[in-house]
Amino acid sequence: MEDEEAEAVLRAVGRQIKLWREAAGLKQGEFGAAIGYSEDLISAVERAVRTPQPEFLDTADEVLGADGKLAAMKADVEKARYPKKVRDLAKLEAEAIELGAYANHYVHGLLQTPEYARALYTMRRPSYTEDEIDRHVSARLARQEVFERVPRPTLTFVQEEVTLRRPIGGWPVLQRQLEHLLAIGRLRHVEIQVMPNDREDHAGMGGPIRLLKLRNGKTVAHEEGQTYSRVVSDPREVQLVEMRYGIIRAQALSPRESLAFIEKLIGEVT
Repeated sequence: MEDEEAEAVLRAVGRQIKLWREAAGLKQGEFGAAIGYSEDLISAVERAVRTPQPEFLDTADEVLGADGKLAAMKADVEKARYPKKVRDLAKLEAEAIELGAYANHYVHGLLQTPEYARALYTMRRPSYTEDEIDRHVSARLARQEVFERVPRPTLTFVQEEVTLRRPIGGWPVLQRQLEHLLAIGRLRHVEIQVMPNDREDHAGMGGPIRLLKLRNGKTVAHEEGQTYSRVVSDPREVQLVEMRYGIIRAQALSPRESLAFIEKLIGEVT
């Protein structure tokens, strides 16, 4: 297990499934046959070794006559499937009234289509299993709820031009990703800017940036590398990140110019 919080949730769910199964007088193999899963999987779920899918909980609830008590655990189980660093970041984003991000290697996670996100996780080394890919993609897409939150937060993004030209997942995937960016960029509470490749002066050469201004008045930064993910709360460090992000936005194309640029790119890859 990746963390104690997720382990506790899955152990509680597994224990409940076992109690309901035993109350129904079913052995693991009999229960598995009734809901269409193997005895090994039933055992793994009850021992919190495997994470039950939503349809597993729905079917188990119906077969065991749990009257919605098992199905009601789907939301908690879904969150437990997400990596801890993703859950922690999602909590910060849920508290943000303003979020700014500069992405230099690929389209920012909050802006990704499902196909684009899947392509990114599929090419990871060492390779992820299909279950791990599904888990990471689901977690990334779930964070995009920030766009629908009320009251609307202010969301700004700066994307390197190269991230909009690299055909992650193939040209059709890139085309749909660009079309998605165009649609998101037209939302009134979202601004997307493009940093052209020809800029001689560039304040973002130190790497990606993420800033979050929270409801409580604090501003934090978030740093992520290949082997770490951390929140920066020291006011002096956050001030430096804010300064760099402000300069990056000033050096990039304006939001209106950027949408026109993305629209032109769509025409090139169509």
